[in-house]
Amino acid sequence: MLNATPTRVHPAAQASGLAAVAMAELVQTQATTIAQLNEQVKGLKHQIEWFKRQLFGRKSERFAPLPDAQQMHLGELMAPLEPEVAPEQDVPAHKRRKTRRDFSDDSASAPFFDESKVPVQIIQVPNPEAQGLAREQYEVIGEKTSHRLAQRPGSYVVLKYVRPVIKRLDTQTLHCPSAPAGVIEGSRADVSFVVGLMVDKFAWHLPLYRQHQRLVDAGFKLSRPWLTQLAQQGAQLLEPIYEAQFDSIRASRVKAMDETPIKAGRAGPGKMGTGFYWPVYGQLDEVCFPYFESRRHEHVQQALGLSQAPGAVLLSDGYEAYASYAKRTGVTHAQCWIHTRRTFFEAKDAEPQAAGEALRQIGALYKIEEEIRGKKLSGQNKRVHRLTHSKPLVEQFFEWVDHQFEQQGLLPSNPLTKALAYARERKAQLQVFLDDPDVPMDTNHLERALRPIPMGKKNWLFCWTEVGAQHAGIVQSLIATCRLHGIDPYTYLVDVLQRVGQHPAARVAELTPRRWKQHFADNPLRSDLHAAIA
Repeated sequence: MLNATPTRVHPAAQASGLAAVAMAELVQTQATTIAQLNEQVKGLKHQIEWFKRQLFGRKSERFAPLPDAQQMHLGELMAPLEPEVAPEQDVPAHKRRKTRRDFSDDSASAPFFDESKVPVQIIQVPNPEAQGLAREQYEVIGEKTSHRLAQRPGSYVVLKYVRPVIKRLDTQTLHCPSAPAGVIEGSRADVSFVVGLMVDKFAWHLPLYRQHQRLVDAGFKLSRPWLTQLAQQGAQLLEPIYEAQFDSIRASRVKAMDETPIKAGRAGPGKMGTGFYWPVYGQLDEVCFPYFESRRHEHVQQALGLSQAPGAVLLSDGYEAYASYAKRTGVTHAQCWIHTRRTFFEAKDAEPQAAGEALRQIGALYKIEEEIRGKKLSGQNKRVHRLTHSKPLVEQFFEWVDHQFEQQGLLPSNPLTKALAYARERKAQLQVFLDDPDVPMDTNHLERALRPIPMGKKNWLFCWTEVGAQHAGIVQSLIATCRLHGIDPYTYLVDVLQRVGQHPAARVAELTPRRWKQHFADNPLRSDLHAAIA
């Protein structure tokens, strides 16, 4: 048997081969790194574009479809029409007298203000033609009126109560009536001032330090902490009404919930802590803003409790805290289509064709909801309309989502991939509205109701303490609910602040805005200022 002679590889050739392998591995590693960096750059560019849109761009998420490449412009289809020349006509020269106006109202029977709410000061304008004439030398045959909107700087009024002290001659005793009781015991503030203070701060977002400046400019000498104390004491009086309204919301079968941050309390020297309002919207158009110090999951249970109405539905965005609560309590969890749509809108710059198709399909669903509102459908009729028209579109949308996952070669960090995954993971929750006519497609109604919170943060910026944040939530809950029911917050608060101290505690729910409108809106309690003006 012959032994094979082993082939000897030249050391130089062996080194060259090893170098080639190392070079190939290096090239592969660099290619992988470059691909990862390119994907990271795309993600960072997407974030920069998002921040630029938040700072300088339009906040609207209205979708404008891309134009069809085969569609020609109107100017390409037909030649522009020549403007029609009007026939000329010679007219004789003449002078027209300029119309004189005396600025009288043409619609004096329907002025531009509510005469039951706005004080009117009447000013008599003398007729110069009647000067020097005796009363029997002319006859007043009518009058014309005109109105001008005027303003006093810092329109504040001081109510001066004059109480006579008498001495009865038969008993030789002195008697003086007590001063009228105020809503805040021992305070110099009338109920109208307390309510005006709260409405200016929470409805019109005028911080207390600006209100203090306005009071000083109007000639008053008072401290700014006094205004803070009035706002706190007013909110404390309203707390039982807020709790009664929250109980009504918890009893609703369908509820919507969200969370929004607020600066409250001190996190350290020179630093404010971050807390959260967790607004809850009930089925009877009532909203409450409970405050919690964080965004932890257990706050959902603390706000809503564990016992729910039969067939209860919780509508929310995609935050996991709501899904966890629904799983623990057994309530049906519905999710918001607007939040799903937003993920595709944010992917529009990266993948315009696919994201545009998703936005088009979701827009078709909203057109059906618009038809439902136009026809004023409700109950079973609304459910049948959704099952007939919306359900096929929803099924088609999720089939399209699955197809996009199968054919696309995008990385998980791509915005479109994230949008598709967001929608597919929430498929069951996004279809709850189809079979339940009481469930909206989105949380837009709640987003509109909580709008005063982010608007306020841009004005009064923060709450100095967490207790102050709770008080702000109480007042905002009642004012926002007044808006939902078409109630003037000033009239409502003036009434209930005087009524809450003497109203039976077992019937405090009658003072919530929704029920107050039924029981007391026709004859509300007024301030003494109202009687003085009237």
